[in-house]
Amino acid sequence: MNKFILTLSIVIFSSLQSFAHYMWVETNPNGKVGKSQEVKVFFGEYTYGEIEEANGDAFKKVQNFSLWAIDAQGNKTALKTVAKDTYFVAEFTPKNKGTYTVILDNNNIDVIDYTQYNFGIFKTHYHSVAKIQIGKKDNATATLNDEGITVKDISESKRTVKLQVLYKNKALPKNEVKVYVADLWTKTLTTDENGFVIFNLPWETKYIVETTYKEEAPGKYNNKEYEFIWHCVTYTIL
Repeated sequence: MNKFILTLSIVIFSSLQSFAHYMWVETNPNGKVGKSQEVKVFFGEYTYGEIEEANGDAFKKVQNFSLWAIDAQGNKTALKTVAKDTYFVAEFTPKNKGTYTVILDNNNIDVIDYTQYNFGIFKTHYHSVAKIQIGKKDNATATLNDEGITVKDISESKRTVKLQVLYKNKALPKNEVKVYVADLWTKTLTTDENGFVIFNLPWETKYIVETTYKEEAPGKYNNKEYEFIWHCVTYTIL
């Protein structure tokens, strides 16, 4: 009996861990005009060291994403990706100085039924943002998610980060924000009444910022009904 309970617990934990995965984008935060810029797309949980294989079953379920590079003037360039071992990779060449924003969006994910875990039946909407600075003039990052959640970097200092969380282009107050680094270190913050969070970067390492929102809006996707939409956005700081 104890063995059965242990096995069941492992299955449930594995399933929930899969649900807790997120997508994130990595790219060199500093670029140059006329020099090729590489962009990588990952799926997993960075702080746990879990990174899915690009051609694995888990990643295949979220491969129908779109990826863009947006310059400081708002010009969008669609990026084509190629699968590698544990990520998808794309390249583009910046043409102008200023802040480029790399944006991933994936609103094309099949409905998941987690009623057996008391979570419900839901549709997932992943979004991810990364910043590239070309030259000295630093601008806020672009936002491009009319249907879900995103973050805007308006930091004025390299060591202190100021982000604004937006949901359908409106500030999202009192929403939980997680900041992850490797080895299970996590910091939990809450947005203020205007959707802002501010935090310092104590170490020179990779940070993944994640925030989610549950949209209580039932609907149907690919002929399957769902009870709500689970929105998730990540922002990578290198």
